[in-house]
Amino acid sequence: MSTYLQANNTQIWANGRHLVECVKVIAETHDVTTFCFSSTTPVMHFFKPGQFVTFELEIDQQPVMRSYTISSSPSVPYSFSVTIKRVPGGQVSNWLHDNLKQGDELAVHGPTGLFNCIDITADKVLLLAGGVGITPLMSMTRWWFDTNADVDINFIHCTRTPKDIIFDRELSFMDSRISNFNLSIICERYDIGDSWSGFTGFVDQNKLAIIAPDFMERTIFCCGPTPFMNAIKNLLTRLGFDMNNYHEESFGAPPESAQQDAIQQAETAAEEVIDESSLFQVEFSESDKKVKIKPDETLHTAASKVGLRIPKGCGIGICGTCKVRVTEGDVTMSHNGGITDEDVADGYVLSCCCVPKSNVKIEY
Repeated sequence: MSTYLQANNTQIWANGRHLVECVKVIAETHDVTTFCFSSTTPVMHFFKPGQFVTFELEIDQQPVMRSYTISSSPSVPYSFSVTIKRVPGGQVSNWLHDNLKQGDELAVHGPTGLFNCIDITADKVLLLAGGVGITPLMSMTRWWFDTNADVDINFIHCTRTPKDIIFDRELSFMDSRISNFNLSIICERYDIGDSWSGFTGFVDQNKLAIIAPDFMERTIFCCGPTPFMNAIKNLLTRLGFDMNNYHEESFGAPPESAQQDAIQQAETAAEEVIDESSLFQVEFSESDKKVKIKPDETLHTAASKVGLRIPKGCGIGICGTCKVRVTEGDVTMSHNGGITDEDVADGYVLSCCCVPKSNVKIEY
């Protein structure tokens, strides 16, 4: 097929479920690997730099969903990449490192996420990356670099040792090519035999003053382990930084408060006297199943009660995996960025964080 015909037959990626093929596996460090994917038919993988996808996997004969940030840029749209660190005891990350290879096919959901440089714009940014938290910030940086964006970028990558620096050569290349990019790497320590003359230790007020003396005037994007992000937030708050200009990536396990609420609901459920007149009917039109649930129960719970399995990742409205379409009735949804305004306008909701306000019908 000619290039012209391929271009005219190319589809556009949109938030949803996609079958993709692993086309390349790249070792970034001793425990970090980049997996590159493309769709089985020509697709332009447009997304907002900083967004993520959710993998639909089967591990030990059990369905598993896990979200990973896209590390590539939509400026190279015919494929996308995720960069994953092997974690001791990590069920999914270790499985991917040990099993996923070139030619394998799997399903992903997305892209989605509010942490991105399209919805959040700025002329001067400070990017703070802790370890593999560099991935969404790398996607943003690649986008700005490829599109010759007029953005003043100060990039700080914090890592354990020089051996753990991710995207070292590419970051150094960008630093050498454009004047509006300033790269600094902080290694927690270095071992005997390591060649290192850069910053050591952790991000603190003194290092910020040296690396980015105007950091108080910048929009900050931060991503990394929770302790890293908490330490950054505490430092900035103490220094009087305007936290409206601070943004961080956050997805994964439900927060402790949500877990406690779930436990409390489970403990009190058996003691409740249910008023039948207060129940709402949820009908699943494609499956020809229906069930009545309480006003505070989610559509995902309704599906479970009639034996339907709607894929779910985070459970708190972040990953976007459990998206379904409401065709009749009223609902209320409290999500955390896992669905677009366009999808909501088309009637889609996230079943994990959506409750009925009347009898409803779901396209599932």
